Amino acid sequence: MKKITPILFITFTLNYLFPHCQVPCGIYDDVARIVTIHEDIQTIQKSINMINELSYGETSAKSMNQLVRWVNTKEEHATKIQETVSSYFLAQRIKPKKKGESGRQVYVNQTLLLQQLIVAAMKCKQNVDQEKCQVALDLVVEFSISYF
Repeated sequence: MKKITPILFITFTLNYLFPHCQVPCGIYDDVARIVTIHEDIQTIQKSINMINELSYGETSAKSMNQLVRWVNTKEEHATKIQETVSSYFLAQRIKPKKKGESGRQVYVNQTLLLQQLIVAAMKCKQNVDQEKCQVALDLVVEFSISYF
């Protein structure tokens, strides 16, 4: 039974752990995606703190290894944000509206916010500045207000 429980957990939570597939199955969890983006930003923030801390400490092989791991973690989570935004929200959830169509301005605003979030995630990759994370957090909040 102990071996089955983790398998069942993974099976039933896979939809919540990763951006959902692009098959039109109708299974969406927008709130979970926003929460995941917030967690990714928090991970980037912690990574930046650790990178800065390790950069000013000892330069042993062990500390350099940890530094590289934190840089990789920062990169991975920024990429996850970009993938979630593009593959989930832009590709599946935000429905295009033609000029003059009802809801067009909301569509334009949401699309712009998401594009800015993709760029903010890129800036998090390029820097070790907490301000970049704050920009990303602010954009997620602004998008959430507009979306929900």
